[in-house]
Amino acid sequence: MKIRPTILQLFFHRFINRVNRISERPVAPVIAFLLIILWTFTGPFFWFSTTWQLVISTGTTIITFLMVFIIQQWQNKDTMAVQLKLNELIGRQKNASNRLIDVEGLTSDELEVLKKFYIKLSGLSARDNDLHSSHSIDEASVIHTRKRSLTVNSKV
Repeated sequence: MKIRPTILQLFFHRFINRVNRISERPVAPVIAFLLIILWTFTGPFFWFSTTWQLVISTGTTIITFLMVFIIQQWQNKDTMAVQLKLNELIGRQKNASNRLIDVEGLTSDELEVLKKFYIKLSGLSARDNDLHSSHSIDEASVIHTRKRSLTVNSKV
């Protein structure tokens, strides 16, 4: 299924890519610093007026405002690409739990529960001193179900 982006989407994507590539180069902060120096040295020619101050204030506000959206868009795209790559790796593993493929759709509380679970698994692996042993969510579910059935049977 091929999705054709609109002209506006293509323009926006290219614009974000160009701005990001320019802003990540080492010369970008140097140019920003030189512009600030230039603005500072022009102060005496404009008698340090409010208009002179307003120029730098407005310029930096506009650039900051736009860069926030550009960086957010780029970061969202990059994060999605990484998630898709990880999903592909998880999906290709025979013993991996496919439940983690859509983990980014979970709430913060649900992610915190998963994090605690993996911290416990890490502790179990460290105690085993066996780099080749593996624990998974599925394995933990089976063990938990066994424990519950033993508890229920012992009460009867």
